[in-house]
Amino acid sequence: MGESGRGVEQVLGSIRMTEVTRRGFMMTTLAVGFALAVRPVSAEVIATNAEGLTAGEVKIPTGDGSIPAYRAMPSQGRSFPVVVVVQEIFGVHEHIKDVCRRLAKLGYLAVAPELYARQGDVSKMSEIDDILTKVVSKVSDAQVMADLDATVAWAKDSGAGNVEKLGVTGFCWGGRIVWLYAAHNPRVKAGVAWYGRLVGKPSEPQPKHPIDVAASLKVPVLGLYGADDQSIPLDTIEHMRKALQAAGSPSEIVVYPNTPHGFHADYRASYRKEQAEDGWRRLQAWFRQYGVK
Repeated sequence: MGESGRGVEQVLGSIRMTEVTRRGFMMTTLAVGFALAVRPVSAEVIATNAEGLTAGEVKIPTGDGSIPAYRAMPSQGRSFPVVVVVQEIFGVHEHIKDVCRRLAKLGYLAVAPELYARQGDVSKMSEIDDILTKVVSKVSDAQVMADLDATVAWAKDSGAGNVEKLGVTGFCWGGRIVWLYAAHNPRVKAGVAWYGRLVGKPSEPQPKHPIDVAASLKVPVLGLYGADDQSIPLDTIEHMRKALQAAGSPSEIVVYPNTPHGFHADYRASYRKEQAEDGWRRLQAWFRQYGVK
């Protein structure tokens, strides 16, 4: 995109931010427990305790105020490698908080900003269609990139995080964002995208998709996908894989056979223990390989 295109985006972003400031943020604190749309919660849900951790809600300063986030890190030490955790469509509910604690147990400062804070609280919506149409559709990629930048700045300014060892991981809606943020911020050492959508029609809030940044992507991203994912056809995964290979990208994509969307989500019926655990091991190895440790 040329300078004029970026200028238009900046102007549009400024207008949106002004509108948001006038009406105020929709969320000033994080949701408690699991999102209403995913209840009842599966009996297989993993609950990671906070023993030995400093964990809880923090505020991330942004250009128009602040957004709530969940942060977990070891209670002893400092200068921890940083992993930004990008939420699913259900926002920063209990599962995403638990992922942060799992990463903190591995020695990371993990932080998950609530990226829908301006548009609405999806945790209280029982229908996924409502979540998508009333909130998610109004969240622009430009806003998300800016909020993730603010989250990285917060981690640095906190004195606890070493953003020279910066990773990002995300799930579903957040999986798509991982690819985009890896292209947006070259300071990211590595990303791990769990079943994030790769292609789509451009729109004002979403002008590009991962396939559109594959040729220029310099940050190594590990994509973890399910072969039976009805929302992400295999041909789109293969298209992305070929684009990455053609660009000489170090990124890789793993596709698990007989595996649905949301296979890491232990609180849902889509959970697949073997694939989730294998993906988690791969995440750790990927971060170690590329300096997020």
